[in-house]
Amino acid sequence: MSAVPHPLPAPQEPVAHPELVQLGTALEGDEPCLRADAARNRARLLEAAGRLVAERGAEAVTMEAVAAEARVGKGTVFRRFGDRTGLLTALLDHSEKKFQASFLGGPPPLGPGAPPVERLRAFGCAMLRRSTEDLELQLAAEPCASRRFTNPARSVLRHHVVMLLRQAVPDADCELLSHALMGQLDPALIHHLTQQCGLPMARLEDAWTDLVDRVTGTAPTG
Repeated sequence: MSAVPHPLPAPQEPVAHPELVQLGTALEGDEPCLRADAARNRARLLEAAGRLVAERGAEAVTMEAVAAEARVGKGTVFRRFGDRTGLLTALLDHSEKKFQASFLGGPPPLGPGAPPVERLRAFGCAMLRRSTEDLELQLAAEPCASRRFTNPARSVLRHHVVMLLRQAVPDADCELLSHALMGQLDPALIHHLTQQCGLPMARLEDAWTDLVDRVTGTAPTG
């Protein structure tokens, strides 16, 4: 690859990346009882939204439907989550944090301790497998175009890819290359390939490994 200057300094291991935004949390100066009430109300709304997903699918989760299920006013749901995307993102919060923990501090090759190319291979395959569990919810929670690439959870994932690319191919434009790689892990594309084209997940994993090897100029060992 031709040398391309990258203006940003190479990041350290991103152990302190921001997590998913918790919309509607209490302010620092609130009374403990108010914070506890807010947490209970938030949990109650998420339980209601979870029941709707389980019973009728993610498309049934609207602010109005969640308010009716939880027997609260619609304004309460908006104040707690901002909008439908915020609500669906909050539903994904637990699995997102679990996945972040696995690649930020879990065992190799997904976590620290393996060579960067091995970690890239493991990262994409893990994301693909995770999508089989949460794909419908991920699609429903997809941010609008103006927020798609600034979404905190997505930024954590892409910055992790940037870090590994800078270790594996330091002469590349890793910022832009990370967007190209993440495109293959896009939930909408995964839905199209698996649900509409009928491709098995194993083929998508093989294609990811092949892409990483071609981008980094390496091949799997063993």
